[in-house]
Amino acid sequence: MEMEERKLKILQAIINDYINTGEPVGSRTIAKKYDLGISSATIRNEMADLEDMGYIEQLHTSSGRRPSDKGYRLYVDKLMEIPRISPEEEILIKTKIINEAIFEVDKILKQAMSLVSEMTKLTCIVKASSSNKSHIKAIQLIKVDVNSILCVILTDTGAIKNSIIRVTKNVSADDLMKLTALINERVKGLTIEQINLEVINNLKTDLSGHEDIFSSIITNLYAILKESDSSEVYMEGTTNIFNYPEFQDVEKVREFLSLVENNDIIRGLFNGSSGINISIGNENQIIEAKECSVISSVYGIQGRPFGAIGVIGPTRIPYSNVIKVITEVVEQINNNLNRLYDNDE
Repeated sequence: MEMEERKLKILQAIINDYINTGEPVGSRTIAKKYDLGISSATIRNEMADLEDMGYIEQLHTSSGRRPSDKGYRLYVDKLMEIPRISPEEEILIKTKIINEAIFEVDKILKQAMSLVSEMTKLTCIVKASSSNKSHIKAIQLIKVDVNSILCVILTDTGAIKNSIIRVTKNVSADDLMKLTALINERVKGLTIEQINLEVINNLKTDLSGHEDIFSSIITNLYAILKESDSSEVYMEGTTNIFNYPEFQDVEKVREFLSLVENNDIIRGLFNGSSGINISIGNENQIIEAKECSVISSVYGIQGRPFGAIGVIGPTRIPYSNVIKVITEVVEQINNNLNRLYDNDE
């Protein structure tokens, strides 16, 4: 059954007010702040109906109401309006992320995470794909000077490992090109996991006489494998939760910190489907997150998802503003990852 428009307007006013103040909302507050053209008594009756329907709840008999998880769900699905990103915000996001788009995807993601936390005043989390599931696009050897070669290992998520190789003898530019071609013939298209003993022995034969280069490449590949046996979780702004009065309670703070410190639990909070994903309170399957909302979105290259970025906070987080920021940040992450991918072809 469709809810009456008057009830929807009152529910929207309650949610907007509660998101802004964190204080339970009474009928007088709605009548004073919002020009709905109805009396305080009518608003009170409608609020009683909304409570019976499960969209708002009253903590104490003498207090006002606050939205329930069901109320927030109706709000994000039907009532919320997403504001346009301001020119200043757009420039800030583009500038910060593009400045990091040199070689390493990790830097882009960490900069994006810092931005989202700063702009939303919430805890931002990035779940990055495991590197050992990524395919090697290329290994590039670039001459720096007589005794130094830059080795860049590129995957289909961008460059993930850069290191300087110290060589004992000068390697000509022509020889370096040949060595690069031999290496890529062996490893291009493989995942880190697929670089087995046979591949390594073949590489060793190909690079005979250049053991220092061979040793450095293998060391870097093993380092990637060791670091990346599961999807990585990065986090920024954990203490932002203390800005919310409802998290002044020591037990609630302890529960929240326990939640965000558990990477396995955090991975489970992210929905892998495309677009903006919003999980409110009891919709979260994780018990520790029943009083939180999670807003996230996947990022990737050429339509292939590689990870997710999102925020976690109390259920009264400013949904529309968070969605605006995450949408723009994910667009810029995707643009930069695709640029890296195209440049490495």
